[in-house]
Amino acid sequence: MIILLRLVIFAAIIYLIYKIVMYIVSPKRKLESAHEQKKFFFYDVPDNIRKNFLITLKGVMFEGEKYLGTTDRAFDVVSIFVWPKNSDVLQGLTYDDFMMIENEIKLRYPHAVIDWKSPIKELIAKNK
Repeated sequence: MIILLRLVIFAAIIYLIYKIVMYIVSPKRKLESAHEQKKFFFYDVPDNIRKNFLITLKGVMFEGEKYLGTTDRAFDVVSIFVWPKNSDVLQGLTYDDFMMIENEIKLRYPHAVIDWKSPIKELIAKNK
């Protein structure tokens, strides 16, 4: 009986350590932490085309929707639509910040055309 109790306690400790490690390396937690610290973080599941990606920069959360299409030789993400989760917190972001976000998206999806939701769309069109 004592051996069985020790095995159960040992299994519980191993499970607890596993859960702690999974929490620490969780990309969702890293995204939330970067958002709170007003840093840049790109959260995406590149294998799942249906799942939107999230970007945080300077305390503003952006969401991007991916659309699959054909390129010259394969099926790939050809269109991306990006918008801020909350337009009220865009104050302080510059044209260069949006260009940095576009460059980060282009690194991951080189064949994609990026479209922004208003009012970012107007800012980019005015500065190009």
